[in-house]
Amino acid sequence: MPPLTTIEWALVCLVFVWSGFVRSGLGFGGAALAMPLMLFIIDNPLLWLPIVATHLLIFSALTVYNRLHDVDWQYLKKAMLILLIPKLIGVFGLLNLPNDLLVPLIYGITFCYGLTYVFNYSFKSKNRLVDNILLVMGGYASGTSLIGAPLISAVFARNVAIEKLRNTLFVTWMILVTIKMSTFVAFEIDLQFKYSLYLLPVAAIGHWLGLNMHNRLIQDGGDKYKRILGIVLVVICGYGLLTSIA
Repeated sequence: MPPLTTIEWALVCLVFVWSGFVRSGLGFGGAALAMPLMLFIIDNPLLWLPIVATHLLIFSALTVYNRLHDVDWQYLKKAMLILLIPKLIGVFGLLNLPNDLLVPLIYGITFCYGLTYVFNYSFKSKNRLVDNILLVMGGYASGTSLIGAPLISAVFARNVAIEKLRNTLFVTWMILVTIKMSTFVAFEIDLQFKYSLYLLPVAAIGHWLGLNMHNRLIQDGGDKYKRILGIVLVVICGYGLLTSIA
């Protein structure tokens, strides 16, 4: 972690509050909606991803540790057979792509997600072929930057009973993140455990706020909330794309 000013550390803390809030408030997107902001502070994905991954493992485990009976293990096994290879390809790309290509890629993918929120469009899965295509794309996006959740969630929503969907997704994120973290260890990437611990309390604040706001966001118009969120995301990522490409 390079030296940061007091203002930069304050911004980092706010971003991780935001990440925890989105993860628990929307159910996914803690990385997708926070990574562009992190890259404005330090434009190095390999610095931020281990911290985000560690937090995801912790908060996902806390959510599902006593709900494992509500996981659709049968479908999860089938999905992982499809997700595994593109996931590993995505991780390999993360470790080998130059930073001036990887940063615009992350901005671009997240920009597209923002547009889906603005226009209230959801990725839809209608048959097995579409399922497999979305899982492959989601696995690769997850491998490069932990932002494949919207694609993967679309497939799981069609194939998993609603009462088991949330917990099945959380277990999926834990498996995918464990693969990424194991790869980081194998390639001797700094896992930033010290800064993960430093930032854990602020992420926990966001997680708590998200849990408390989840029902209210849905009851008071989740679509409107996501549209505003999408506008902000499009502006941030659009600016990020222009500055990273220029």
